[in-house]
Amino acid sequence: MAAHISKDPLHGVTLEMQVNALVARYGWEKLGKLININCFKSDPSVKSSLKFLRRTPWARAEVEALYLDSLEDAEPQPAQDAEEEAGTPWANNRHTRS
Repeated sequence: MAAHISKDPLHGVTLEMQVNALVARYGWEKLGKLININCFKSDPSVKSSLKFLRRTPWARAEVEALYLDSLEDAEPQPAQDAEEEAGTPWANNRHTRS
């Protein structure tokens, strides 16, 4: 039987993971400006933020929306072809033949 693959981008991503990712990307100060809630502005911590967000659906929805936007805005990492090719046996073969 085939495993079900969810199309929901938040599937398997906990609220704590979202808050940690947003804090790592923006920091508490900018996060408090992007989402105007006191738990991000006044003595912020992940624990207090999670407590508030779990009880406040509108705030949680804003955090989830910002998290999804931050995933879309993330620039793809440039591929390091030389390093990736060096790890494959076919790359070495290509370079040795002229």
